[in-house]
Amino acid sequence: MIEVQNLTKRYGENAAIRGVSFVARPGQVTGFLGPNGAGKTTTMRILTGFMPPSDGKATVAGYDVFEQSMEVRKRVGYLPENVPLYRDMTARDYLMYIAEIRGVRNRRARADEVLARVGLSSRADSRIRTLSKGMKQRVGLAQALVHNPPVLILDEPTIGLDPIQVLELRDVVRDLGHDHTVLFSTHILSEAEQVCDNVIIINQGEIVAEGSPAALRGQLERGGRIITRVSGDLNKALSVMRAVSGVADAELGMDGIVATPAPGADPRGAIAQALVGAGIGLVELRPLAINLEEIFLELTRQETHEPEPEAITETSDEEMSS
Repeated sequence: MIEVQNLTKRYGENAAIRGVSFVARPGQVTGFLGPNGAGKTTTMRILTGFMPPSDGKATVAGYDVFEQSMEVRKRVGYLPENVPLYRDMTARDYLMYIAEIRGVRNRRARADEVLARVGLSSRADSRIRTLSKGMKQRVGLAQALVHNPPVLILDEPTIGLDPIQVLELRDVVRDLGHDHTVLFSTHILSEAEQVCDNVIIINQGEIVAEGSPAALRGQLERGGRIITRVSGDLNKALSVMRAVSGVADAELGMDGIVATPAPGADPRGAIAQALVGAGIGLVELRPLAINLEEIFLELTRQETHEPEPEAITETSDEEMSS
């Protein structure tokens, strides 16, 4: 289990994250979503013991990440965004090497076991430099698993993969969620909706929403924008909808008429009654935010700000590794 309480990380006067709190439970895949520079990687680095927080507390598998950092590291499998691999080693040799560092017994048997779990048994004796990017990501995932940790922290594991590789790795992560606590950072929102049991959305260093994809969808639908499709005169329908009590505004969109409810109002019933009463055929009426991507955009739709320190740090790390 991962428990985070009021976690803050400051770089000088700037805060990469502020008062972040959440729980990732065993036997679940928890999605961690947010724009670039939102604070995802900073949070993950703190949870893996890579850097200390400025304020707040976090425990992983029951151990404090600051006070008991070595105990945390023993119980965490970490897949960073840029996977550190020894390209001239075979996949099996590399995993045996990581297993030795981790103090794992029966290293060869364990290496073969995790290679089978990530679907790479047939490439166990291939040098890592000959593997595709998707296969290299699987080797990186295997190294995170080799010591059988209770907690897995995966930072953008599908970035740069082709659609087939994304599907394959997604299946692996979903399966791992049955036996581990998985914190899964991703920019692929449809992927989070299909893989994750719980979703945390972070924006500008703060948690802006948390819950299952279905719960987040329901939360935003209540009081969210409404799209209406009609048969007949669109301009007449637009005028009718603008006159409905509880509608703050309505405008023509690509797929129909988009209405913005007044605060606390749910005018869907009144809209349907008004359109039918005006002799306008009602084809469809539904909340606009119906998937995780739309929820994400709705919650993070704000003015562009300067990059957070995390974004600068990540760029520097990538430049150093290239």
